Amino acid sequence: MSVERVAAISTFAADTLVALGISPVGASTFGSEPLPSYLGAPLDGASEDPLAGTPDNPLAGTRSLGQRASTNLELLAELDPDLIVGIHRYTEPHARQLEAIAPFYAFDVVGLEDSRRAVAGIAAVLGMRAEGDALNQAFDARLAELGEQAPGGVSAILLAGAGESPFAYYDHFLSAALLERLKATNAAGPSPTPGQTIPFGYAINLEQLLALDPDVIFLFNTGSERAFANNPVWPYLEAVKNDRVYEVGPHWKEGGGPIARRLILDEMAWRLYPEAFERPELPPSIASRPYP
Repeated sequence: MSVERVAAISTFAADTLVALGISPVGASTFGSEPLPSYLGAPLDGASEDPLAGTPDNPLAGTRSLGQRASTNLELLAELDPDLIVGIHRYTEPHARQLEAIAPFYAFDVVGLEDSRRAVAGIAAVLGMRAEGDALNQAFDARLAELGEQAPGGVSAILLAGAGESPFAYYDHFLSAALLERLKATNAAGPSPTPGQTIPFGYAINLEQLLALDPDVIFLFNTGSERAFANNPVWPYLEAVKNDRVYEVGPHWKEGGGPIARRLILDEMAWRLYPEAFERPELPPSIASRPYP
């Protein structure tokens, strides 16, 4: 398929397009940002505005389409894309409307293998199968390299939400799957329904979390104060006592793109094993930080 104008509904889709050397004409919001600025952002230490429209910024001419589950269809139609790509679960209710605008391809992206298939799928649609394969092969090589270097012997958990009981991710969720590949144990464990991608995880109360007591806690970004961190149990967690609780960027929650998954992998390896890995360079907007 010969296309020049591609719209991305999801950060995953925008990430994959940029990794393939294509600037999307439109892309979904990213956390609190109108666009996923990390795709065009300078690395840590640089001061340039990542969305200033510099020639080397692939998002310089990209329009924000709003949230991935509520795309601005009027704006999307105005952009007149040749192709639309996205994530299935967010676009399913509007699939017919999207197909009326341009050829539309949606992918399921939950786990690591989903990521590989979806990256290869988008590349194939664009006539860039070799480039897609190269992206996957490069990531797999990096994954094997860091996995071999990882010392192991550490447990961790990925938590989202801001209520009294956070949401913990099962092994099959992409970011959690990387824990295992880095020889870390995901304290949340496997899904009770193997073979099904949903649910991604479960709500866990602080007493349950204390029983698991992981060495490291990764907190997904949220715009609200975390009620569970005010629970009297919280200070008794080993990760809290040892200052090994980290708030991570929103790309950890939608990390299936070639750029995001590599950034997650490198940063996760360093946070799990700071004695074995150097701190990776990341755009400041998504770099993890100690919590609180």
